[in-house]
Amino acid sequence: MRIAMWSGPRNLSTAMMYSFAARDDTSVWDEPFYAPYLALTGLDHPMCAEILAAHETDPDRVAAQCGGNIPDGASVWYQKHMCQHMVDGIDRSFMKDCVNVFLIRHPARVIASYHAKHENPQLSDIGAIEQAALFDQVANATGTAPVVIDSSDIRANPADLIPKLCAAIGLDFQPQMLRWPAGGHASDGVWAKHWYPAVWKSTGFAGAEGLLPTLSQTQQPILDAALPAFERLSAFKIS
Repeated sequence: MRIAMWSGPRNLSTAMMYSFAARDDTSVWDEPFYAPYLALTGLDHPMCAEILAAHETDPDRVAAQCGGNIPDGASVWYQKHMCQHMVDGIDRSFMKDCVNVFLIRHPARVIASYHAKHENPQLSDIGAIEQAALFDQVANATGTAPVVIDSSDIRANPADLIPKLCAAIGLDFQPQMLRWPAGGHASDGVWAKHWYPAVWKSTGFAGAEGLLPTLSQTQQPILDAALPAFERLSAFKIS
């Protein structure tokens, strides 16, 4: 089984990757298209030079590998994908061979969290519009809405939501998915030391989230543009 988990940044995506990596049958891949995305767009992200030097930048090679053999003798391959990385021209045909799951988070939380790591995010940085487009692509291709899960719901009750997610995608739940060793994972991308310090300290999902953050005047238009996409996908979420 290939699982393509589609999210934006700061969406609990790394903790979810660690959860699946804790399984005894699963290999994980951290943001396969990050380096191609940077190469194609020319964006200046933190650690950009290191990312381009350490990871494959050819999107066609990455896409072919996403649909290729499952590595490490595993029976499950969990691919952690960022929706905003799938810019025009990147081959998406591998998606037909994956169980596509959409991990959502309220965009106010995403904007505030992203800003703390990389100031003044734009709408294209947070992936909400791209996530809705990918959701529609899968729904149109399969004739049914793909699985959606909300990161806030996971944090509020992982012992309930992670087994429900596994059931929804036809995978047996393993209890070790709720805990993992501190210190990161061997499959982390080279960018991890900038983006993952908090989750490196974790041994399980963080607790329930509080009130939505208050955004600045410059951030509010981004929220206004992203919120309809989030709300539309939210209507399909596991609960």
